[in-house]
Amino acid sequence: MSQINKLKILNDPIYGFITIPNPLVYDLIQHPYFQRLRRISQMGLSYLVYPGAHHTRFHHALGCMHIMQKAIEVLRFKGVLISKEEEQALFVAILLHDIGHGPFSHAMEHSIVENVNHEAISLLFMHQLNAQFDGRLSLAIQIFKGDYHRKFMLQLISSQLDMDRMDYLKRDSFYTGVAEGNINSDRLIQMMNVVDDVLVLEEKGIYSIEKFLMARRLMYWQAYLHKTSLVAELILTKILKRAKELTQKGIVLPCSAPLLYFLQHKVELEDFDAAVLDQFAQLDDYDIVSALKTWQHHEDFILSSLSKMIINRDLLKIKLSSEKFPKEEIQQLLERFAKENNISLDDTGYFVFKGKIKNQAYSKEAEPIHVLMKDKTIEDVAEASDQLNLKALSKPVTKYYVCFPKQLL
Repeated sequence: MSQINKLKILNDPIYGFITIPNPLVYDLIQHPYFQRLRRISQMGLSYLVYPGAHHTRFHHALGCMHIMQKAIEVLRFKGVLISKEEEQALFVAILLHDIGHGPFSHAMEHSIVENVNHEAISLLFMHQLNAQFDGRLSLAIQIFKGDYHRKFMLQLISSQLDMDRMDYLKRDSFYTGVAEGNINSDRLIQMMNVVDDVLVLEEKGIYSIEKFLMARRLMYWQAYLHKTSLVAELILTKILKRAKELTQKGIVLPCSAPLLYFLQHKVELEDFDAAVLDQFAQLDDYDIVSALKTWQHHEDFILSSLSKMIINRDLLKIKLSSEKFPKEEIQQLLERFAKENNISLDDTGYFVFKGKIKNQAYSKEAEPIHVLMKDKTIEDVAEASDQLNLKALSKPVTKYYVCFPKQLL
């Protein structure tokens, strides 16, 4: 019987060759739960703004694992002891950190599942895989939850300078063509060390950290919170909300069985048993796009109008401001649209709405990025840096938005 060679090499446009380090990682990548990530776009609907942004969560997860390999190599070279078991657990934890993302990444979290974030679903998938793989993911789950005694391992997976952020900034910058987001991840990884169980970066890498934080801020304004990406995601959230509302009234909408399941049921975190998780694992971007293509011809004015907006990229107008929009202005827009289209003010809320977005490149409340100074003391990067802009980067910037149909201009 021929044995499959599980030590594969993949070609990645960012890093060149990525090696799959061991058979367990290969088997996890081959699992249907993970293969589903090929059908989940990394940047949601951002391709409506940046036509190249069609890369997936699958790409990103493999990239994170690759730079985790590099980080472990550097730390071992500097004398940090990491056992084979810990190494494998780090690979598994970073590989699966985003496995709980729903279609178009974030739109699902606010519409068809009730207040369930992707991190919680990722953990559910990990437990399910752990059962299937005879407990071989137990250490990875412990690290992912922050329960493992070596705290720096969690920092590699989830912190203000983790493998996740390092990969998505570099990758999203590459696929969107937004050059400002490009970072020197090699340099950052070479500067890593561990002191007293804390992940630190050596002082000589401080400019690379500043560049990383600056890149993150710029990528948020130019890509992730770009007003067109933002309005597209808001419209998608409204569509799913409307679809759920109609389904609850007994109107059966044509769509895939897994999507229909989530439209028919109120699903909260405690409802996620193995059967619900299996339904979720069947959902991807294709279910949503396919539904939108059908729903654009539906007799419900709201569902069809909003679906057409996404399919034909003819979106709502969005205005951004550093000040709140006056209530009277929004009320006027609501009343005009309701009158022109002969619909209720409640229903008009699907077309005219407001909200706010926040961008904070570096948070002083969260665990800081630790810098190992030449005199062996450890400082928060915001204090260690002589750049005034780093202090500015830790201030949250809030912008307010209002969305409305273009004909109201």
